[in-house]
Amino acid sequence: MFGLSTIDLVVIVVYFVVIIGIGIRSMLRIKNQEDFFLGGRKFGKIVQIFATFGQATSSDTGPSVGTATFNNGAAGVWANLLMLFSTPLFWFIGPWYRRMRCTTLADFYTERFTSKGLGRMYAIISSIGLGILLSLGFITIIKTVSVMTPKTYEEFTFGEKEEYGQAERMRVLEAKDFTTLDAPELKELTYLRQLQPEKSFSHINKYWLVFIIVVIVAGYSMMGGLEAAFLSDLIQGVFIIFLSIMLVPFAIMAINDKYGDTGVMGALTRMHDNLPESFFEIFGSPYSLDFTWYYIAALSIMAIINTCAQANTFVTPSAAKDEYSARVGLTFGSYLKRITTVLWGFTALLIVFLYADEITDPDKIWGYASFKLLGSVNMGLVGLMIASLMAALMSTAATLMITTSGLLTNNVYRPYFPNKSERHYVAIGRILGSLVIVAAAGITLLNDNLFQIMKLWWEFGVIFSAGFWMGILWRKTSRLSVKVSIISTFLVFFGIPILINLINPDIKEDLYFLKTTSEKFEIRTYFAKESDVESRKQEIAAWKTDHIGDRPEELIVGQEFVKKFKLPSKSIFWSTGIKIDKEGKPVGTGMINPELLLLDKMGFALENNSYSLNETLRILIRMSFPFLLIILISSIFPRKEDEEYNIKRFYAKMKTQVGETKEEDEMKLEWSYAHMTDCNETKLFGPDSNWEFTRWDRTDGVGFIAACGFVLVVLALLYFLVNLGG
Repeated sequence: MFGLSTIDLVVIVVYFVVIIGIGIRSMLRIKNQEDFFLGGRKFGKIVQIFATFGQATSSDTGPSVGTATFNNGAAGVWANLLMLFSTPLFWFIGPWYRRMRCTTLADFYTERFTSKGLGRMYAIISSIGLGILLSLGFITIIKTVSVMTPKTYEEFTFGEKEEYGQAERMRVLEAKDFTTLDAPELKELTYLRQLQPEKSFSHINKYWLVFIIVVIVAGYSMMGGLEAAFLSDLIQGVFIIFLSIMLVPFAIMAINDKYGDTGVMGALTRMHDNLPESFFEIFGSPYSLDFTWYYIAALSIMAIINTCAQANTFVTPSAAKDEYSARVGLTFGSYLKRITTVLWGFTALLIVFLYADEITDPDKIWGYASFKLLGSVNMGLVGLMIASLMAALMSTAATLMITTSGLLTNNVYRPYFPNKSERHYVAIGRILGSLVIVAAAGITLLNDNLFQIMKLWWEFGVIFSAGFWMGILWRKTSRLSVKVSIISTFLVFFGIPILINLINPDIKEDLYFLKTTSEKFEIRTYFAKESDVESRKQEIAAWKTDHIGDRPEELIVGQEFVKKFKLPSKSIFWSTGIKIDKEGKPVGTGMINPELLLLDKMGFALENNSYSLNETLRILIRMSFPFLLIILISSIFPRKEDEEYNIKRFYAKMKTQVGETKEEDEMKLEWSYAHMTDCNETKLFGPDSNWEFTRWDRTDGVGFIAACGFVLVVLALLYFLVNLGG
C-alpha cells in the first residue's frame, strides 16, 4: 500500500499506538494550568537535556543537513551549526528563564515593562513565528514520506513524464563543464535550474498528507500537555540518535556493493577518491563561497540574539525543578543536538555520494536514500524511519503547541475573560494551541522550500529580541521604547514588504528590482582524484564532438591541477530569489529586502558585491535597528512612574536563586523584595550601574569553561569524521 510493505505499515501503527497512549496517560494527570503548560515544574537534569534536545530538533533537522550537504558539500553542515560558538552562553541564560518564574515569556514583557498590551503583542507575534518554525517539520515529513512512497515510471502521468524528462536533461547539462556549453545550452540550463523539475513522484497526495499529519499531531498535543511532550522527547531522543546512525552501515554496504570494496575504510576511501577534494572542505569550500567567515559570524550573532527571545526556547528550562537543572539541560541538551548534527552531516556525505545524480530536489535526498537503502531489506526499517521522523515532528509540535497555548491563553484570552476555572483555561489552551498547527500547515502549502522557510525563521525573532535582551541587561529600557521597537521592526522588515507585494504585484517583474550580483569566479588548486580524472575524460570527449575552446589537458591520479568554479549571480532585493514563471519570464519571489533597497538608493553598487557581503550588511542592519531604537527612545523619554517600582522588584527577583521547594522559593523572594538595594551588590559595574551584568561565581566560571570545551569537542569530531578515509 502506497509503496510501503506490510511490515513498514505495522511499525508505523505500533508507534502511533504507543505515543497516543502516552498522551492519554498524561491527560489524566492534568489538574491545572501549570500541569498543562509547565508540567508542574518538576523535571530534573536528564529530562531537561532530552527535552531541550527534542525541542531543538524536529523532522527537518536531519534532512535539512542532507539538503545543505547536497548543495555545499561538507561545509553545508554550518547551516545547522550556526549556534555552536554561542552555545556556551546558554549556561547563563538557563537560570534567567527559571528565575523569571513566569508561565510564558510574554509574562516577562508584561511584568518587566508593566504592560499587558506589550505581553499580548509579544504573544500574538511569537505565535506566528512558532507557526513558521513548525512548518519546517511539516515540509520535511511531507517531502520525505512522498519520496519514500514513489511511483514507478510506468505509473507517471503524462505531465510527470514530461517533467522527469526535463530533470534528466538538466542532469546531462550539469554534468558538463560549463565552459564547453554553447549559448543555447547555457540558456536552457539556466531555465531548467530556475524551473527545478522533479524526478520522483509519490502515490500520496500532498494535501491529504498535510491533513492527516495535522489531525494526528493536533490530537496528540491537545491531550497530554507539556508532560506528554517531554515524555515523547525522551522517546524522540532515542529515535533521533538511532536515526543519525541507522543509515550509515547500509550506505557503507551499498558503496562496497557498487564499487567492489570491503569494510568501512574501503567504502570511505572510495568516497574520498571518487568525490572532488573540494567537497570535503569544512571551511572555505568553493561549493559554499557565499558562506564566508563574516556571513557565518553575522548569522551566529543573529541566531543567539533571536533564539533566546523565542517563546519555545523559554519553555523547557522554565519547567525545570531548579535553576541548575535548567542551565545543565539547556546547555548540554543543545550540545547533544550539535553532536547529532555532525553525525547527520557524516551520514549526508555518504548518501549524497550514492544518490546525488538520481534526484533533483535536495530536500528529498534523505527520504530517497532511506527508501533505497532500507526498503530492500524488508524488515520494517522504512517504517521505522518514518516513525522516527514523525516522533521528531510530534514532540516538537507538542512543545510548540503548548507554548502557543500558554501565550494566547494567559496573555490574550485570560485578561478579557478573567476568573474562570482552571479546567476552563486548560480547555481553551488546547483549542488555541491547535492554531499553530493549522498555521504551519497553511505555510507548508504556500511555500515548501526548506531553506527559505528556515531563513525566514532565523530572522523573524528580530522583531522582539531587542526588547528581551535590553529589558534584562539595561535598567533604563522603557516600555515606550520596546513598543516602538517591536512595531517599527515588524512594519519595516515584514509588514511593508508584504503590503508592497499585495498593492503592486507588477513589482516582481520590474527590471530594477530584478538586479542581481555579478557572476564570480574562484580558482583553486587540487591533486586529481579518480572523479577528477573521469570528469576530465568526459570534457575531452565533449570537446572532440563540439570543438569549443582549447582542448582540455588529460589528467592522471595525483597530478596537481587548477579548477575554476563559477558562483552564480543571485538576486539582490528578493528574499527568496528570482524564478521563471509559467510564461518563461523572470519574476522576483518572496519579499523585498528594504535594507538593501535603501543602500542601493544611497549609491552603493551592490551588484559588485558578493551575495554573502550583501547578506551580511542586511543582517547587521536588521539586527541593529531595534537596539538603536530602544537606546535612542529610552535616553530621550524617561520611564513612567508606574514602571519604576516594578523594575526594582523585577531585578530583585532575577538576582534571587530559585529555592529547592516552592515554600523555600517564596521565602527567598520575600527577603529579596524587602532588601532590594542589597540585591545590587553583585553587579559587575557597581551597585549604581544601569547595566545588569553580574559577577561570576564558581559555578558560572567552571560551567562556562566546560561549555567552551565542548565547542572544541564538536569541531574535532566534525574534522575527524569528514576526513576519515581521506
